[in-house]
Amino acid sequence: MVSDTDEEVLHDSGGSMSASDLKEHLRTWRGFLTFFKWLIVGNVALLIFLAIFRTHN
Repeated sequence: MVSDTDEEVLHDSGGSMSASDLKEHLRTWRGFLTFFKWLIVGNVALLIFLAIFRTHN
């Protein structure tokens, strides 16, 4: 799945980046973003859990 913007990057690179390199780069970038999205969701859930079940006044 290569978007129009991704195609522009491929064509603007002067041919030094192949389509498979771009696809691998985008797959890695999306994995990175997905990892950090779930990391943030997990941290928010942990903070909510700790706020609800705190043991002091």
